[in-house]
Amino acid sequence: MPHAPSRRSPIRLALAATGLLVVAAVGFFAWQDFYPVQAASGWSYQVIHDDVQKAASLVPLPDGGLLVSQELKDDQGNILHIDRDGKRRAMIDKLSKPDGMIAAQDGWVFSQESPDRPVQLLRDGKVTDLFMGNAVQGLWDDGDFLYAIEDRRDDGRLLRYRWSDGHLEVLREHLNESEAITRCTDGRLLYSAKKDGAIRQFTEDGKDPVVLAGLNQPTFLMCDARGIWISEDSTHRARLLLWDGKGEPRTILSFLKAPQSIVPDGKGGYLLAEGGRNRVLQLTPAH
Repeated sequence: MPHAPSRRSPIRLALAATGLLVVAAVGFFAWQDFYPVQAASGWSYQVIHDDVQKAASLVPLPDGGLLVSQELKDDQGNILHIDRDGKRRAMIDKLSKPDGMIAAQDGWVFSQESPDRPVQLLRDGKVTDLFMGNAVQGLWDDGDFLYAIEDRRDDGRLLRYRWSDGHLEVLREHLNESEAITRCTDGRLLYSAKKDGAIRQFTEDGKDPVVLAGLNQPTFLMCDARGIWISEDSTHRARLLLWDGKGEPRTILSFLKAPQSIVPDGKGGYLLAEGGRNRVLQLTPAH
């Protein structure tokens, strides 16, 4: 007499299929985590510092050292000094998501991407509060003014601080996840609109036209003679882009994980903070 079909077989098949899907998903994300960064033709990269937790902003020092902000939250973050021989020490600790950092006024200005934290100046070993912000991320200094931008959803501001008398002006309000601000060699002041996938130009008439759209979570911006550098704050398969103002941006590095700031290394190349992999990369053009 033939056996009746087991009622448990469909359940077992469903569980097996679900298990395979889970394994495939885990494998896919693991592949994205460990797949090596790819450099465009004419460029190469190397890891120069690893085990830098949530590396965010970089400031190369004249003596060959480097300042790196470790963007940890809940007062676990710090600004790390790495000397030319690789020795490390915390310059300032007990920070909450220290993100923006630039050289200014014979010292360094830094911000914290957390609510109600001051933008501060470190100079001659002393920390001075400049003004209060709310999740300030991007910073830019032109000598007369310090610009700061808040990374908040629909409630961010673009601020301008005057060094001569400490006057603080709100230039824009209700920005949506804007993270970076920079001035280009042609004088344009640009800022990122991460949520919109765009870069806008600050204009006195308040219109702030889009200069580049269709980006994937643009975060840090830097301008130099090559064009506009853009890093994508994406957890997987992020890119470092270079746009010369014509056509589509060129992908210089791909398969990055949450890249942050890029700065010149003083040797014709660049340093890039790859926060998602806790390291600093050196990017070098072919000669």
